[in-house]
Amino acid sequence: MPLERIRGKRIAVLLGGQSGEREVSLRSGAGVLASLRRQGFDAVEIDPGPDLVAQLRDAGAEVVFNVLHGGAGENGAIQGLLEVAGLPYTGCGVLASALTMDKLQTKRIFKAVGVPTPPHVYAHSGGEAAQFAASAIEQFGLPAVVKPRAEGSSLGVSIPKTEAELTEAVAGLLARYGECLIDRFIDGVEVTIGVVGVGAEMRALPVLELVPKNEFYDYQAKYTKGMTELIAPARISDDETARSQAAALRAFEALGCAGLGRVDMHIDREGACWVHEINSVPGMTETSDLPHAAEAEGVSYDELVLQILATAAMRM
Repeated sequence: MPLERIRGKRIAVLLGGQSGEREVSLRSGAGVLASLRRQGFDAVEIDPGPDLVAQLRDAGAEVVFNVLHGGAGENGAIQGLLEVAGLPYTGCGVLASALTMDKLQTKRIFKAVGVPTPPHVYAHSGGEAAQFAASAIEQFGLPAVVKPRAEGSSLGVSIPKTEAELTEAVAGLLARYGECLIDRFIDGVEVTIGVVGVGAEMRALPVLELVPKNEFYDYQAKYTKGMTELIAPARISDDETARSQAAALRAFEALGCAGLGRVDMHIDREGACWVHEINSVPGMTETSDLPHAAEAEGVSYDELVLQILATAAMRM
C-alpha cells in the first residue's frame, strides 16, 4: 500500500509562499497539517524562503505535501526543485504544473486534443487594448470574461458587458501583467470537478455546482464563508454529470496531470460542457471546493488528506 511507504517518515507541509494566494495557502496548509498530526503522522510546516532546500534539510523532511497555491508552488518551479532534491511530493509534476498555471497553453492543448473550451482572444503588449476588445466582440460578442494568463483564485478576473468596460479591463491587465485572455462568456451552470489519484486509481469526484452571491465565483466568493452555495451533487442531469466528469478526466490527462487537481467548467443551456482551466493545487480550507465534493462522495477531510498524501508514493 502506498501509505505504508510514507508512514513513519517526516512530512513537510509547504504553505504560504509569496504569491497573491498566500493567505489562502496558509489556511489550506493549517488544515492539512492538523489533519496529518491528528492521524499520527510526523508533520512539520514550512513557509518557503530564499533557500527552501536548506529549510527542508534542516527540518529533516522526507516527503513533501505541497499546499502552495499559485506562483512558484503551482507553476512547476517548486516541483522541479523537489525533483532535483530527490524528495517525493504530492500532486502534479513539473510539466503539468507549468501547463495548468498557463491558461493560454492550457487552451491551446485543449483545442489540439478536442477538449471543449470557450473561444478566446490573446491580448498582449504588442497591440492596443481597444483592438483586442474589438476583435473579441467581433468573434463572440459580449459579455466577455477577462483574466490574467497565469493567476489563480480568480485574481484579476472580470466580466465586462460593454465595449468600454472590456477595453478598460484589458488595458488594466495589460498594464499589470503585459498580457491577458478574453474568453467568450458561457451562460449556464458553473461547476467544478475534483480529480484524485494516479493511473488506474484516478477518479473524478462528484460534480460540484457553484452558486456565488457575487456576480461570479471571484476571490471573495471563493474564500468567504457563506458567499457561495456549494451544491454536491450538482443539479444537472445524469447524462450531463457523466459527460462533465468524462471531460474533466480528459482535460486532466491532456495536460499530463496526476495525483490531484480540480477542473473548472460551465455547462451551457444546451447541456454542452466548456472546460476553462485546471487548478493543480486546489484549496483545502473549510470553504474549499475539493473537500466539499469529497464529502458528497462519503470521503471525510482526513480521508481526502490521506488520499492526496498517497500520491507522493508514486515518486518514491
